[in-house]
Amino acid sequence: MKIAYIDAFSGIAGDMTIAALLDAGADPQALIAGLDSLGTGATFTIEKTKRQGIAATKFDVAFEDQKKHRHLPHIVKMIEASELLPAAVKQNAIRVFETLGAAEAQVHGTSIEKVHFHEVGAIDSICDIVGACLGFHLLGVEAVYASAVNTGSGTIVCDHGVMPVPTPATALLLKGIPAFARGPETELTTPTGAAILAALSRGFGAMPAMSISASGFGAGTKDFPGLANVVRILIGDSAQTPESTTVSVIEANIDDATPELLGYAMDRLLDAGALDVTLQPVQMKKQRPATLLQVIAKPEDQERLAAMIFAETTTFGLRITRAERRVQARAHVEVETPYGKVRVKTAANGTASPEFEDCRQLALATGQPLKEILAAATAAYRNKP
Repeated sequence: MKIAYIDAFSGIAGDMTIAALLDAGADPQALIAGLDSLGTGATFTIEKTKRQGIAATKFDVAFEDQKKHRHLPHIVKMIEASELLPAAVKQNAIRVFETLGAAEAQVHGTSIEKVHFHEVGAIDSICDIVGACLGFHLLGVEAVYASAVNTGSGTIVCDHGVMPVPTPATALLLKGIPAFARGPETELTTPTGAAILAALSRGFGAMPAMSISASGFGAGTKDFPGLANVVRILIGDSAQTPESTTVSVIEANIDDATPELLGYAMDRLLDAGALDVTLQPVQMKKQRPATLLQVIAKPEDQERLAAMIFAETTTFGLRITRAERRVQARAHVEVETPYGKVRVKTAANGTASPEFEDCRQLALATGQPLKEILAAATAAYRNKP
């Protein structure tokens, strides 16, 4: 499967996304023809440039637009009326606009049908979103993934006056997406860029396992000192190698909680979606015996699980770090044992392990020792034709 990985280390905007896709090899003539089919009258410029020494492509839209505000239904009609855009491109572009419209509607306290798109409804933003979706299509991309997103910081001036970065709409669009602020105090991720990520990306974090065939840099307008104002896109085929994901590791040293309390906290955290929870005996300062609580979590679950640790344990503080997690591609095979059916988890390298919960349930139901159920499931898998 052909995939794209968006590396938003310096933020992302719609025009930067198109530029990176062009830099990675998307056909510029086909892309411009698709945008011309929208009937906006806009003209497009593609040029090579540099940002902090990195060669990149810059994409610009020029237009004369007398209508400042557009509603979502009007934008959808513009997209659907195109005779050149493939159906998949139209579908993705409309999904991006619907995602963006929902955020704008929430910010302004109105419905998605009534919200004015302001800058987002302008010709350049329409071209940016449609062009990004078309660029992915031209490169044959079937799935999009992305890194954590650099939002920028400080304030900007927009139609509503001075606004904090990320702006309210961008913050809503990035809900559940790992984000950070680094570099100059300015907007690095625009609502358009955030909407593209929120609507199209299947996951966020470390680069998925892939065989890279092309890469491209899309340049933003400004050239910041110390941070290349570009977004990078990597194109390639998904690889059958252990999956690489980013996880949050939450830790606390606890010396004043009972074993019962810690056991209950462990169960609560696992039920709440923690990937793993461990309790380890440690020796703290002043020779105090204690327990190290370690929770591995998805980045989007980090704050929720951290709050649960504070609520369910006696700790006053936590340590949170990011780590890379490698996971073998896994599948389940059901086998028949003398005691009943058991699912066996398998990996591409031949590793196999009976599902503990299946075996536990059979042991309770049949009265047989758990170790015999586990052995029978392993033997059934090994002898499977």
